[in-house]
Amino acid sequence: MAAIKHYLTIDATPEQVYKAVTEQGGLAAWWTQETVAQPTVGAILEFTFGDRYHDKMEVLLLEPGRRVKWRCIEGDTEWVGTELTFDLAEKEGGTILRFTHGGWGSETDFFANCNYHWGYYMRSLKLYCETGYGTPYGAE
Repeated sequence: MAAIKHYLTIDATPEQVYKAVTEQGGLAAWWTQETVAQPTVGAILEFTFGDRYHDKMEVLLLEPGRRVKWRCIEGDTEWVGTELTFDLAEKEGGTILRFTHGGWGSETDFFANCNYHWGYYMRSLKLYCETGYGTPYGAE
């Protein structure tokens, strides 16, 4: 199974990054403004990107300040069944984030396109956590 992986350091505490990847306001500030989210295991999160994409994720795991895991239950056919994990570790007052979007069937052109976009949104997450301003979809 193929996986998209990103590693980045963020000048914010793991608790701040955790909130950014679990709370509706945080997710809307760096990924897509059209977000419906609740930080509860079993919750269904919804992310809309205009008329083209509407993804639903089930929250599988929440370990405050350490780990967040979702499973895509609705969206592009290549995404359904994939899992997204945000692993957080404290380092010198900041955070190391290891992001994985795994379980892809193969490395298609869509996979490569998503890898590019995840890089963009990881930068947006970093900016949001460090400055309070990300570059989410819909903010253009």
